[in-house]
Amino acid sequence: MSRRSRKRGHAGRSGWLGKTALALIVIGMVAAAGLYAMVRGYLHSDAFRRFLSDKVSAAAKVSGEFKPFRWEGLAVDTPAFEATGEGLIKELRVEGLHTEVGVGGLRRGVWEMMGSQVQQLELSLDARNHAGTSAPKIEAKVRPRRETGERQRGWLPTEVELKGLDVRELVVRAVLKQGPASVTGMKIHVEPTGGKQAYRAEIGDGDIVLPFDLVPTIRLDHARLRYQDGRVFLTSANAAVWQDGRVEASGEWDSGAGVYSVEGNASGVKCDELFNETWAKRFIGEADTDFTLGNQDGALMARGRLMVRNGTLTALPVLDALAAYADTRRFRVLALTEAHTDWRYQDGEILLSDLVLASEGLVRLEGSIFIRGETLDGSFRLGLAPGTLAKIPGAETEVFSPGGRGLTWTPLRITGTLEDPKEDLTDRLVAAAGLRMFDIIPETGEKVVKYSRSLLGKSPAKVIDRGVEVIQENRDLIQEAAGVLDGLFGGGKRNRPDKPKEDR
Repeated sequence: MSRRSRKRGHAGRSGWLGKTALALIVIGMVAAAGLYAMVRGYLHSDAFRRFLSDKVSAAAKVSGEFKPFRWEGLAVDTPAFEATGEGLIKELRVEGLHTEVGVGGLRRGVWEMMGSQVQQLELSLDARNHAGTSAPKIEAKVRPRRETGERQRGWLPTEVELKGLDVRELVVRAVLKQGPASVTGMKIHVEPTGGKQAYRAEIGDGDIVLPFDLVPTIRLDHARLRYQDGRVFLTSANAAVWQDGRVEASGEWDSGAGVYSVEGNASGVKCDELFNETWAKRFIGEADTDFTLGNQDGALMARGRLMVRNGTLTALPVLDALAAYADTRRFRVLALTEAHTDWRYQDGEILLSDLVLASEGLVRLEGSIFIRGETLDGSFRLGLAPGTLAKIPGAETEVFSPGGRGLTWTPLRITGTLEDPKEDLTDRLVAAAGLRMFDIIPETGEKVVKYSRSLLGKSPAKVIDRGVEVIQENRDLIQEAAGVLDGLFGGGKRNRPDKPKEDR
């Protein structure tokens, strides 16, 4: 074969290969265009809207539907998704949804939702009978199309992957066993973090209101969470409470078991913000506390240790009484050098244990107290510096006794209510003074009785009644003392008219 013939044969083969490659490219482009057109046609159909409605409904365990979609290429907007449910979620409303559908997961049988944004997400929850209800899953199997009366093309994906979500405002209204709770104004960013069913979330802003009297509105600054396999982990959270208080916390929630636990600390809280109006005037200072709370035993329980800095006690009835007895004003405004307690909250009851209130070198109070609603029930030991009550006859021998820390000690019971606390020390001091009333001049005895009653807000009539009671209780002693005094002052029969024998 000649060289020219060989060249013509080679050129023919090259041309054939080139034409074949070009044809394949054109066929691929046409097929891709056709596939894109088919995918785009399905996405723009009402069938996809109902498919996505089913996916969200199954994930949140509700029954709902998206409003009509508005498409621009593969990007879609819808004004709202509205749903109702019979479980934990009673109502769900999504307003202003925008997302883009990615086709990169077609081979894996997945629709990819990218750049999803929600203007507002509203939730109404009822958790009273759903302590063990699992959290809604972001992925869920869609109902077979035969249930909806539609035909599903076999090559179309049946799963959805959320590649990211931004919620500009989260609003939650919840009913808990303890009462209503709410979340408003919260912003959330969610993105996958590797592995199936694993996401992390960044939360900012928002107010949280919980149904607990001791917990104020929580103004969230920032929080980080992680979700994986039905468990939610609160990595960190920072928030403001009251005026200048700060809270830091972390914890976790097992949605399957319905068990949660949170631990952290609160600092910079003013005591007058913690207490009711009456006690806010009596206790001044800044409180710091650590805390743990959870429902591992089936009911909410919180505990921690609280310390008060720069504390001052003012106008406490028992301190006012001591100030009167000791004839000093040091007890009326008491600067605390030590103030701390362990605390526990459960079933609406507060227990303050290992409580210590002390003013160095003057007074120390140790013990515990239950607060059930407004009712008080406390048992304490009260220590005073020796000589504090030296002017009260019998106080330091019959009421107080020497003990540790160089103080004299006596038991003390606190009862009554938060608005009207009662203590038993006054009665014991009055009784002790009454038994030795005539060891001192009468004027001093009258002063003790007067102070012990008037400082507790008793009316003059009640003061007189108590005085009569004291006299009656010690009538024999008083009669005997009267005879002694008569003899000492030379009285006898000289200053009294004789009485018939039968009257003696």
